[in-house]
Amino acid sequence: MIPVAEFKQFTEQQPAFKVLKPWWDVLAEYLTVAMLMIGVFSCTLQVTQDKIICLPSHEPRENLSEAPCQQLLPRGVSEQMGGLREVHGLKNNLDLQQYSFINQLCYETALHWYAKYFPYLVIIHTLIFMVCTSFWFKFPGTSSKIEHFISILGKCFDSPWTTRALSEVSGENQKGPAAGRATAIVAAAVGVGPGKAGEGEKEKVLAEPEKVVTEPPVVTLLDKKEGEQAKALFEKVKKFRVHVEEGDILYTMYIRQTVLKVCKFLAILVYNLVYVKKISFLVACRVETSEVTGYASFCCNHTKAHLFSKLAFCYISFVCVYGLTCLYTLYWLFHRPLKEYSFRSVREETGMGDIPDVKNDFAFMLHLIDQYDSLYSKRFAVFLSEVSESRLKQLNLNHEWTPEKLRQKLQRNARGRLELALCMLPGLPDTVFELSEVEALRLEAICDVTFPPGLSQLVQLQELSLLHSPARLPFSLQIFLRDRLKVIRVKCEELREVPLWVFGLRGLEELHLEGLFPPELARAATLESLRELKQLKVLSLRSNAGKVPASVTDVAGHLQRLSLHNDGARLLALNSLKKLAVLRELELVACGLERIPHAVFSLGALQELDLKDNHLRSIEEILSFQHCRKLVTLRLWHNQIAYVPEHVRKLRGLEQLYLSHNKLETLPTQLGLCSGLRLLDVSHNGLHSLPPEVGLLQNLQHLALSYNALEALPDELFFCRKLRTLLLGYNHLSQLSPHVGALRALIRLELKGNRLEVLPEELGNCGGLKKAGFQVEDTLYEGLPAEVREKMEEE
Repeated sequence: MIPVAEFKQFTEQQPAFKVLKPWWDVLAEYLTVAMLMIGVFSCTLQVTQDKIICLPSHEPRENLSEAPCQQLLPRGVSEQMGGLREVHGLKNNLDLQQYSFINQLCYETALHWYAKYFPYLVIIHTLIFMVCTSFWFKFPGTSSKIEHFISILGKCFDSPWTTRALSEVSGENQKGPAAGRATAIVAAAVGVGPGKAGEGEKEKVLAEPEKVVTEPPVVTLLDKKEGEQAKALFEKVKKFRVHVEEGDILYTMYIRQTVLKVCKFLAILVYNLVYVKKISFLVACRVETSEVTGYASFCCNHTKAHLFSKLAFCYISFVCVYGLTCLYTLYWLFHRPLKEYSFRSVREETGMGDIPDVKNDFAFMLHLIDQYDSLYSKRFAVFLSEVSESRLKQLNLNHEWTPEKLRQKLQRNARGRLELALCMLPGLPDTVFELSEVEALRLEAICDVTFPPGLSQLVQLQELSLLHSPARLPFSLQIFLRDRLKVIRVKCEELREVPLWVFGLRGLEELHLEGLFPPELARAATLESLRELKQLKVLSLRSNAGKVPASVTDVAGHLQRLSLHNDGARLLALNSLKKLAVLRELELVACGLERIPHAVFSLGALQELDLKDNHLRSIEEILSFQHCRKLVTLRLWHNQIAYVPEHVRKLRGLEQLYLSHNKLETLPTQLGLCSGLRLLDVSHNGLHSLPPEVGLLQNLQHLALSYNALEALPDELFFCRKLRTLLLGYNHLSQLSPHVGALRALIRLELKGNRLEVLPEELGNCGGLKKAGFQVEDTLYEGLPAEVREKMEEE
């Protein structure tokens, strides 16, 4: 006997592949096993038992061909016995060999090929059916996709996150009324009545009903390891979807093998029905062996004919059933679009409205999965939902960023507010909103921030920074922040990405925006209306604007500080600045200015002006600053100014003048008439000398002369008795006047980088000068008298 297990290799598959076998494939598999058993059984009988037995016959040839072996047909035992007559052949003592020879010869020549090879045909056809059924599981181009899909499907089905996500959705659906009450509670907390929130915002407010419902949903807790595994699954599903949706090789291969099986079925059915009658019990045989045996005609008995005919009809029946399943498969393949799969029912059932429909091979495999168990598709769909993925990320974030860990990051910022800074996180942890003491929140490089209702717990929040972190804010929370938030900073690639809700925060005092206008809009420089910002005092805009945005005039009545940083792009139109009647501070940094804008001279309330990093070469317009009677600080640093005009003397109220990083070689003597000057910075220039009139600056407290070419200092300089900081580093000074001892208020002195050989011992008279504020080479310091050094080193 040939064991059926020997043929197992033709259909052997991974057990997990059963999920891709619909009922017709399973039925066809059992049918092929039954047909294979018929073939194996027939072959075994044919091999192990006699195939044919022949007896000599004296019938004439014409009778033999018309009615073979008629004398041996059953007519009753008595008639048969009566009709027998003795026959004689040649005597040669080879009876056994003779009949064995005749049996084999008649089997090969007289027996019809169908009756002869029926068992082998059954096995061959059945093996072809088996190969056609399982070929797409073995073909390299399809098997890799199937194995990958089955692997991901099993992990998605067994993932604890799948159970949790579906349970949360089920809990939300069952607690609809409770969720509505949660919305009302949150709205009441921020002072919003029912009906004021838009539809989109209502969905976001309903996102976390657990925080107010007393009964939490029965959901399995997810530990950190399981969360990371689920996160990896989301990435695998994304990559697999992109890979599989590109083609339809699985769908095409399945159709081809089904068509091949149908064609094979039709061929088998036709020739079996035609030739099955050729399996007969009696077979007439004529062979020219009379010289050896004495007979030429024989009547043969096909011993397996009766059994083979029954097995043939049984085989044909199985083939018919198999063919009907193949025809049904073709009908299923073509009567509906299997290259498209819709998750509409899953979206309606789970409430995850963002589950996308799929196509091509991905869709085809999901259709096959539904024939096995539609629960697989439902659980798999969880990993196609971006909402589900965001919930998982949120859960992982909450695991990683506990309230205790977040409290360790709290620091005081430059304004003295308690700030929490988060950078480059995949999302915003919910645990942030448990830190009710937070006064400033800084989010940097965090994508798609959606503030939950928990934001209303940050009752101390006054400052918010969104740096490359686009944020969505429900309407109810806009009401909550509208009067509380005082400072907001937004940095993005383009200014049109700034959230619109920012311009509705009526309690805002400082607005800092950084981003570019699109090239086609840079000249117009259109900014959203600022009319709602009734309390705005500080506006900072870093962009590539071609002019001052017109909306700046919306806050002209109360804006006190305006900063425009243009990153080198030329600012052409500045006339709208004239309307800023109460402006106190103005910064026009890197705006490509070549002259001081005339619009600035109309700002009667201006106190500070900063024109850093421009292209100023001449400042003859400085005379017009006398109209700005309140101007106390003028920063003209980092330009290309070659000289200071003499009418600088008109700026008697000026207290701070910054002229560093320019191209000055001399200072005008009239500078000494700026009697109110307290700070003068002319470092990083090319000054060779100072005018003696600098000694007239009796209120001067800070003088920076570093990085120039000074060779000597006028003695009149030391008449500035209020001088507290004197920076003389990196010049060409060869000596320091003993009059330096007259600067009793001096607390900081820089002398490094000069040509000094010795220091005057009169430095000991500068009672406020200590070693920490004295910058000089160690050798020069050691050359001072010991008592001077001891005095400087005293605490």
